[in-house]
Amino acid sequence: MSITISLDQLTFQLEALEKEAAKEIAAAVDADALEKLRVGLLGKKGRLSGVLGAMGKLPGKDRPIVGQRANLLKNQLQELLSERLNNLKVIELNERIEREKLDVTAHSSGIPLGRRHPLITTTENIVDLFLGLGYQLSEGPEIETDHYNFAALNIPEDHPARDMQDTFYLDGNQLLRTHTSPVQIRYLEENSPPVRIVAPGRVYRRDAVDATHSPVFHQVEVLAIDEGLDFSHLRGTVMGFLKAFFGDLPVRFRASYFPFTEPSAEVDVQWRGRWLEVMGCGMVDPAVLEGLGLDPDRWTGFAAGLGVERFSMVRHEIDDIRRLYTSDFRFLDQF
Repeated sequence: MSITISLDQLTFQLEALEKEAAKEIAAAVDADALEKLRVGLLGKKGRLSGVLGAMGKLPGKDRPIVGQRANLLKNQLQELLSERLNNLKVIELNERIEREKLDVTAHSSGIPLGRRHPLITTTENIVDLFLGLGYQLSEGPEIETDHYNFAALNIPEDHPARDMQDTFYLDGNQLLRTHTSPVQIRYLEENSPPVRIVAPGRVYRRDAVDATHSPVFHQVEVLAIDEGLDFSHLRGTVMGFLKAFFGDLPVRFRASYFPFTEPSAEVDVQWRGRWLEVMGCGMVDPAVLEGLGLDPDRWTGFAAGLGVERFSMVRHEIDDIRRLYTSDFRFLDQF
């Protein structure tokens, strides 16, 4: 025997659901409670679906009436839910404003002391060590010409070494310097030997950003020109500097090539069980001296260049160069 239900019964159930739902929606205390209520009312297994499940027991002529009434109720409940959610957001915002408002007339609780960035302290330490050896501080522009950045350093236009330094070119034959070596040329144009300079500064190359590379980084250039300087003076200076900076880390020199020094070498320190390159160096190429009007039979010299980021990473046990360029106080507070 099939059970039937009347139109009046279903209409009564829909009206009762409307009243109950309105009260429950108004009583919801937060967005999570409101979402649970929405699912309980309008979800596939919600209360409205439960009422509509009985439509199959109605006479055919009454089903459209109930369906229309149910759609109206669904729209009403969605509007009530949306309205309540907006009200809850307003309430939450007002509570947050009240909770976080500042009394600008209150006495200050103190300003936290700042920290010196590890790149700054590393640069200053490197420069101070060379100043203690009698070197002078020198600086140059970050926007350079092709002449100072390449040609005067024995890197002509078709030289393959230019491919080693992917350059940011600007208008008017200008570029962002790829190394601090142009400072030596500018200094020697205005100062006669003997000279000893240390030149820190920011440099630019079109490097992809990863754990050990950045398109903007910092270098320190070292230059000494005098009578009778040879590779033993270069090696002694580098060894003394590295020992003063790093302590007793093992050091090795490897033969290398740079267009503006001959012979040239790269210098490694042993760190975390492996050899890590920290600087390049060499005797100033006679062609560079001749280009400056200096007699290479009388004057000799050496130059060295190092990356401040690499020195800072070794000293402070930093595993990723990108940490040095963030403003994360959790990282900076260590220094």
